Amino acid sequence: MQDVKRKFIWEEMSYLERWWKDASESKRESLVNLVKNGQLEIVGGGWVMNDEANSHYFAIIEQMLEGNMWLKDTIGAVPKNAWAIDPFGYSPTMAYLLRRMGFENMLIQRTHYELKKELALHKNLEYIWRQSWDAEETTDIFVHMMPFYSYDIPHTCGPEPAICCQFDFARMHGFSYELCPWGQHPVETNSENVRERALKLLDQYKKKSTLYRTNTLLVPLGDDFRYISIDEAEAQFRNYELLFDYINSNPSLNAEVKFGTLEDYFRTLRDEADRINYSLPGEIGSGQVEGFPSLSGDFFTYADRQQDYWSGYYVSRPFFKAVDRVLEQTLRATEMLMALLLGYCQRSQCEKLPVGFSYKLTAARRNLALFQHHDGVTGTAKDHVVRDYGTRMHTSLQDLQIFMSKAIEVLLGIRPEKADQNPSQFEPEQVRSKYDVQPVHKAISAREGTFHSVVFFNPLEQTREEIVMVIVNRPDVTVLDSNWTCVESQISPELQQNKSRVFTGKHRVHWKVSVPALGLQTYYIANGFGQCEKAKPAKIKFFSQSTSIHCPTPYACSKAEGDVAEIQNRHQTLTFDVRHGLLQKIIFRNGSQNVVGEEIGMYSSWGSGAYLFKPNGDAQSIIEAGGLMVIVEGHLMQEVSSYPRTTWEKPPVSHSTRLYNGDNTIQQLLIEKEYHVELIGPDFDDKELIVRYKTDINNKRVFYSDLNGFQMSRRETYDKIPLQGNYYPMPSLAFMQGSNGQRFSVHTRQSLGVASLKEGWLEIMLDRRLVRDDGRGLGQGVMDNRPINVVFHILIESNISFIPSLGSNNFPLSPSLLSHCVGAHLNYPLHTFIAKKSLELSVQPPPRSFSPLAAPLPCDLHIVSFKVPRPLKYPQQPPEDSRFILLLQRRHWDSSYCRKGRSQCTSVADEPVNLFYMFKGLAVLNAKETSLNLLHEDTQILGYTEQFGDVAQEGHVLISPMEIQAYKLELRPPHQ
Repeated sequence: MQDVKRKFIWEEMSYLERWWKDASESKRESLVNLVKNGQLEIVGGGWVMNDEANSHYFAIIEQMLEGNMWLKDTIGAVPKNAWAIDPFGYSPTMAYLLRRMGFENMLIQRTHYELKKELALHKNLEYIWRQSWDAEETTDIFVHMMPFYSYDIPHTCGPEPAICCQFDFARMHGFSYELCPWGQHPVETNSENVRERALKLLDQYKKKSTLYRTNTLLVPLGDDFRYISIDEAEAQFRNYELLFDYINSNPSLNAEVKFGTLEDYFRTLRDEADRINYSLPGEIGSGQVEGFPSLSGDFFTYADRQQDYWSGYYVSRPFFKAVDRVLEQTLRATEMLMALLLGYCQRSQCEKLPVGFSYKLTAARRNLALFQHHDGVTGTAKDHVVRDYGTRMHTSLQDLQIFMSKAIEVLLGIRPEKADQNPSQFEPEQVRSKYDVQPVHKAISAREGTFHSVVFFNPLEQTREEIVMVIVNRPDVTVLDSNWTCVESQISPELQQNKSRVFTGKHRVHWKVSVPALGLQTYYIANGFGQCEKAKPAKIKFFSQSTSIHCPTPYACSKAEGDVAEIQNRHQTLTFDVRHGLLQKIIFRNGSQNVVGEEIGMYSSWGSGAYLFKPNGDAQSIIEAGGLMVIVEGHLMQEVSSYPRTTWEKPPVSHSTRLYNGDNTIQQLLIEKEYHVELIGPDFDDKELIVRYKTDINNKRVFYSDLNGFQMSRRETYDKIPLQGNYYPMPSLAFMQGSNGQRFSVHTRQSLGVASLKEGWLEIMLDRRLVRDDGRGLGQGVMDNRPINVVFHILIESNISFIPSLGSNNFPLSPSLLSHCVGAHLNYPLHTFIAKKSLELSVQPPPRSFSPLAAPLPCDLHIVSFKVPRPLKYPQQPPEDSRFILLLQRRHWDSSYCRKGRSQCTSVADEPVNLFYMFKGLAVLNAKETSLNLLHEDTQILGYTEQFGDVAQEGHVLISPMEIQAYKLELRPPHQ
């Protein structure tokens, strides 16, 4: 406080909020003053410094918003510079989101060491990051890449760590940090040694400056777990002040050095770049900042030395990578229901339920945000920290589901407004008993003469036709819609992952539902309703050399013969190799076919750890001939379940393949694969499990994988780098395309790692179990594996207007419209609730549904989120404040595939959508554009094209493909 020359930066709000809670009033005031006078800069200001490989863009926006909103509301600051020194590789999605949040500059560090060398050679370590689709420079953001191995002090003052370490004054005797490993240690600066020390330091600065274009140099001064005492901070400041004073008082040295924030650095650099043009001849630059090259692409896969590629963390702790996405979709759905409750609410009584939930909602937002940390969703935390993350997410999931159960009652007109304390008569259809176990389906027990209500919430922006499934205790049931009309259904036995006892004794009911966009629909499971046909039992076949299977009632079972088994629906037939239980090929209705060649394999890896993937050789197939295969054939769902034989008594994997039949459903066009993985016990130490599809698509070892569920990136497999360097993140989608335009896509509902190591092959890692620490700071292996279910939706498409030149350029391809729909359905599933009690058939309730949209949105327009950002303040805020927000994204899709995507697509967003008339029975008022972190009303600085700025007058929203746009608005019933 006393010395205004001293500066500091702070990044993560989750920690600042904890400090703030306990700080005295005077300390808080001091902090605010330091921020105001520019001595303390909040950089990034997200809840955490998020991972960029496994994080979904919804969660990245969420964590930035949570931190930035807290910062603005509490301290009054708006960040403009991002600081991401520790994520293991970087995604252009982050650059895009930051630009649209009003950030001006960003700093990154962990990129491939060869890439740093290459960029340094041409002085391109500072550049403009531009999105691959952007032809108009609207996404440009200035980036500083740090040049060396690490962000610690030995690697930030210059190229020689042995010298730089001597200027880390917290390593002097008397502090708890390790001494310099190079043998020369820091000493206190005094009048005798200041000249020699200052010249030595300045020499490092000068050498480092040759890697950059300008005369402005950044030297970060910090490390992990530092500045824990005033004495430590004092040691750094005191010594550096003496060194700086010496340099600054000697004009012959031609240098000026001072403490600064990131803002000080970027402002000085931009001022210099305004005066002097540093552009190289023929270089493509940017209007944003003159003098620097514009670059596009991403920074995966990261290697920090030799062959140490950080592709292991794409898969580490896959159980929690899955929970992350379940929490994300549950939070998104809850926010929507809360916004709808408040929008339709006309008096303070009905505000009680949503406003009363505010604290738990904030906790859920923060628990999701916290897990986006670069040691959270990455799977690179210590076991006890993983337990803490898991417990937090589990608690929030339960809170959100309880709220949703109450909210659907209000929206369906069942719940009296005053009863916000009463428990709901509904419960989620899937429940988790503990933070680290898979969810289980609640079984419905409908006695003779009774029925059970089932309510579905559709969190997507289009009406949804879908085959759904619930578990019942008795097979003789009937399904009815909310008008009490018969719905045809299928009954099949519930299976479990136990070869000796395949059937649980319960039953699965499948039927087709239709649920309005953002709406609710009710169905009934009845027992003894005579006017309708009962659910039709599926036929069961099994292939087994050894085990005999007890056939459950009321099913007809038969033992199948031959080497090949088939299941089929209207669009495709799947053939399986019976001896190994693996999918072989797909035959389409028009007679064309594709080899799929499913293989399940295992890498042995003694060098791998939580971060690194270091296999010894290729993966070996683990499936032996002679497992058990159960085939369920019904008119709505057909399934092959495989319990393979392996060298281990308890195989690490079993799996199911499903086809669906349902008019107008997207499911009828895809193949569902579900792998049950248990990589548990010492048998699987230092093993990494993969599934591989060996197709006949000639992709030339080029494939496309997504970045953060937001955009695609082109990937090419190179022989010059090791196998682990050819693995890439797969948060939600990977596809290969052949020269004939055929596409093989795999959609996933959780982040994993993917590669295409040979022509036509696509392999995905499912789980990894590693004994050793890989020397990157975790200090342990990854041995806390849990049973997991990994679900893929596989899609094979042929294009209708193939343009051969597409494959040759390096721009990423986009998914088809159908592919986008498949991904949305998998990542934003229907939320299912069942009544806790059954009712007598004589009590027929009135039709119950809820449909808030005036019309479904165009198929390529996605509601990223629709919510009330500050629910606790809602009752006090005037409606002029526009208390709701809507984030819309326009998806970019490849039009060389079927335009309507063979989905039930009615329109695409070429025409403007009118926000004012979006909702049924709700007026939209006070609409205005805002930044993605809601902090900037001046949309000029965000880089959008002109059309963004006129929503308030006309309500027209026109979004360019790939863009995400945020609107603040007010909702109220029209007669108010």
